[in-house]
Amino acid sequence: MNEIIGIFPTPILRAPATLPRPLVDGLVEHFSALAMRDNNSSAKLSHTAMLSPGDSPLLVEAATLITPKLSEFGALLFGEVMGWSIKEMWVNVLDTGGYQAMHNHANSFISGVVYLTPTHDSSRTVFMKSPGGTDFAFKNDHEGVITGPFNAEKWISPQPEPGDLVLFPSYLMHAVPPNAGERRLTLAMNAIPTQLNSWGYSVKFGT
Repeated sequence: MNEIIGIFPTPILRAPATLPRPLVDGLVEHFSALAMRDNNSSAKLSHTAMLSPGDSPLLVEAATLITPKLSEFGALLFGEVMGWSIKEMWVNVLDTGGYQAMHNHANSFISGVVYLTPTHDSSRTVFMKSPGGTDFAFKNDHEGVITGPFNAEKWISPQPEPGDLVLFPSYLMHAVPPNAGERRLTLAMNAIPTQLNSWGYSVKFGT
């Protein structure tokens, strides 16, 4: 009997209700007015400055709840439970009609998003294959094609609720389509391990 084996899968961790509603409401109230940095691609998307958890008691509380999830997810990526730290956090404010262009995150290993407000179905986070390097030169793409995990070019994340966390490898391309709903706030972050050890050769990271 034939067997299909999915090799080298890319993990995404989804942790519903990681942040309790009072903390989510506090983050929205405090940081929504501080997102004054314009996005390079969309005039209806703005960001706060890059923050560290120590910049606010709200972020300290959020980081305390998120960090165990980083350790759990990091064990999938590197095969070992080890210490992790959040190197930066920022809040995104996406108004109606705004979008986030395709991108990934440099200088980190795990990236994440906590959804702070309800998300319209149109603006769920979309993850994409890297554009080039792993695909065949020819494609089979027409109305009769059945899309599955081995030929899809994008994956739309499940509908999130406020307080939900999503973690993913920082190299993974992702985007947010145009928002057809109300204002959408998210808390994004990048994280690094304490060190990586390869047969006695260690690379240490610090914040």
